[in-house]
Amino acid sequence: QVQLVESGGGLVQPGGSLRVSCAASGIIFSGYAMDWYRQAPGKQRELVAAIGTSGSTKYQDSVKGRFTISRDNAKNTVYLQMNSVEPEDTAVYYCHTRTLAGDYWGQGTQVTVSS
Repeated sequence: QVQLVESGGGLVQPGGSLRVSCAASGIIFSGYAMDWYRQAPGKQRELVAAIGTSGSTKYQDSVKGRFTISRDNAKNTVYLQMNSVEPEDTAVYYCHTRTLAGDYWGQGTQVTVSS
């Protein structure tokens, strides 16, 4: 079965950097687009960044120029590099993919931006 496992979250100071990772199994990873979503307390889950099978990317306006999504097909892993983080980036970050069988989510990793 498809499994997505996030890692790398934690506490980071405003202006700092953090990288979260998502390891996928149970799918031919290179054949699927991958996304990062986030959900802050009391808010709806929102798309942060997406990467296609060709490596094309798109970002939520609030993270453009600060976050970078990338993928390593040899490692079945997608990354989200977060730079110049702000308190508003505090959220649980989720990895997501959509296959013909449906949508799959990881368990999430907490990112807290605070001094």
